[in-house]
Amino acid sequence: MSQYRTFTAADAVAYAQQFGGMDSPDELVDAQEIGDGNLNLVFKIFDIHHRSRVIVKQALPYVRCVGESWPLTLDRARLEAQTLVEHYRHCPQHTVQVLHYDPALAVMVMEDLSDHRIWRGELIKGAYYPQAATQLGEYLAQTLFHTSDFHLHPHNKKALVAQFINPEMCEITEDLFFNDPYQIHERNSYPAAIEASVAALRDDSALKVAVASLKHRFFSHAEALLHGDIHSGSIFVADGSLKAIDAEFGYVGPIGFDVGTAIGNLLLNYCGAPGQLGIRDAAAAREQRLTDIRELWQAFATRFARLAATETHDAALAAPGYVEAFLKKVLTDAVGFAGSELIRRSVGLSHVVDIDTIADEEMKHACLRHAIELGKALILVAGQVDNADELLIRVRQYS
Repeated sequence: MSQYRTFTAADAVAYAQQFGGMDSPDELVDAQEIGDGNLNLVFKIFDIHHRSRVIVKQALPYVRCVGESWPLTLDRARLEAQTLVEHYRHCPQHTVQVLHYDPALAVMVMEDLSDHRIWRGELIKGAYYPQAATQLGEYLAQTLFHTSDFHLHPHNKKALVAQFINPEMCEITEDLFFNDPYQIHERNSYPAAIEASVAALRDDSALKVAVASLKHRFFSHAEALLHGDIHSGSIFVADGSLKAIDAEFGYVGPIGFDVGTAIGNLLLNYCGAPGQLGIRDAAAAREQRLTDIRELWQAFATRFARLAATETHDAALAAPGYVEAFLKKVLTDAVGFAGSELIRRSVGLSHVVDIDTIADEEMKHACLRHAIELGKALILVAGQVDNADELLIRVRQYS
C-alpha cells in the first residue's frame, strides 16, 4: 500500500506521468494547483507545449477552508472516485472520466476539461448554454434510475448501499443543511444586517418541523447513488456539452436531494441576478433560470419514466401508475431540499459567489433576504407542489 503524503506540484506531475494514460508521458512537465473549493488539492498537468492534459486531485485529511482543526476522512477520495466511475458507467456523456485512483494516497487522475467552463461562473455573467438544463436532467435520470431499486436486483442494491456508506461526509451535509442555519452556531456566516431574517428561521417552529422531516428523509431514504453535491460549481459546460465533477459526498440517499440541490442552485442565481446584472439583463436571466428549472425537471422525469417502463424488473414497482406516484414524491422532496439549499448557502458556512460577489452591500443583503424567504417558502409548501409549473408559480410569488 502507498503511504499517504500531501502532493507537491512535482509529485502531481510524476503521478500523472505514471497514471495519466498518455502515449508520451515524459511530455508532461509542469503542474498548477487550481483548487478553490473547500476540501481538496487540484492540479492541472501541462505538457511541453503548455497544454493542460489531465487533472490530478488529492483529498486532504482536513477541511481545506477551515484547516487542520476540522479533520476529515481520506476515504472520501475512494467514495468520490467510485461514485464517478459508477455514474460514468450509466451516463458517460455527462460525467467526468476517472482514469485512475489510489485510495491509499487519496488521489485520482481525471480527464482534463479545459475546453469547458464552470457553469456557476457562466450563469453569473449571463452566458447561456441552451442544452445545459436538459443535459443535467438526463444525467440525473440516468445515474439515479440505474442505481435505484427500479433497476437493480435487491441484492445488488443492498450491496451498493454498503459500498457507499459515507458517514463523515453525510454528517457535514446533515449539519450544514438541516442543523446550523436554524440555531446559533459558530460555523454560520452572514452579514449582521440580515440578522432579523436569520433569527426568524430560529423562531419558526413550523419551518423547523418541516426541516426535521427533510433531514429524516436524508437519513433514511436509501433510493439511489447520489452525487451528493450537484451544484452549478460542480458542473462544467461547453457548447453542447455538460460534465459533472466533484462527487465526494456520494452516498445512497433520496433521489430528490440531488434534484433539489440542482434546482436550489439555479434559484440562488435567480436571487443574485439583480445584484450581478443590469435591471433588464437581470429580468431576462431570472426568466431563463425558471425555464432552466422546468426543462431540468421535465428532462429528468420524462427520462426516468421511460427507463422505468422498459428496465424495471420488480413486478410491484412496475405496477401501472407507480412510477408517476414516485416521481411526484421526488418532486415534493426536491422542492424542500431546494429550499434548504437556498437557506444554508445564505446563512451557513459555505456560500455561493452568485450572491457573495455582489459589490453593492445593500443589494447583496436584499438578495440574501430574498434567498432566505424563498427557501423558507419552498420548504413549507413543498407538499403542495404537483408539477414544475406550480413550482415556478410559487417562486414568482416570493420574488
